[in-house]
Amino acid sequence: MDGHADTVVLRPGIDGIAEVFHTHLRQHAYPMHTHRSWTLLIIDSGTVRYDLGRHEHGALDRTVTLLPPGVPHNGTPTTAQGLRKRVLYLEPEQIDTGLVGRAVDQPMFDDPLLRHRVHQLHGALFRQGDRLEAESRLELVSERLRQHLRGTVGPAAHPDDPGLAERLRDLLDARTVEGCRWPRPPGPCTPTPPT
Repeated sequence: MDGHADTVVLRPGIDGIAEVFHTHLRQHAYPMHTHRSWTLLIIDSGTVRYDLGRHEHGALDRTVTLLPPGVPHNGTPTTAQGLRKRVLYLEPEQIDTGLVGRAVDQPMFDDPLLRHRVHQLHGALFRQGDRLEAESRLELVSERLRQHLRGTVGPAAHPDDPGLAERLRDLLDARTVEGCRWPRPPGPCTPTPPT
């Protein structure tokens, strides 16, 4: 694609994430288009201007942008150096589609905690063997996004939602075998006999 360099695409096989996309755009401008997924992006350098829901927006390197599924948007780097961005395409059910209108009204969040968590999730997705970490980080990111869209965001993601710890525990429990220690050492787990 003209204007692209250093592009990486990953389908991580994690429930809730359709695709991961890292790119450096220099001059390429995206025409109006839609996705079936939520588009969660962070900017590593540069800025971008885009239209969403008949309103002009921009994204900076300190912010997190969430574009809702099915809503047309475009995108153009605004500096000569271009734009480095990392994108997660989240499955539609990852965030209640009843919140699409709120995401159209406010697609950008100036939230250092959320940005850091999205950064950590990208890291976990590219480290082989960190599936549980990626799933856990995805839940933290998704919950923080839902809080923003509902207008209930607080200084941390889980104090406002006592159910978050339970959902994270369920992720861990789904990965354990009865009688095995967690975290498991590398290799197959041999259940220890009850004492």
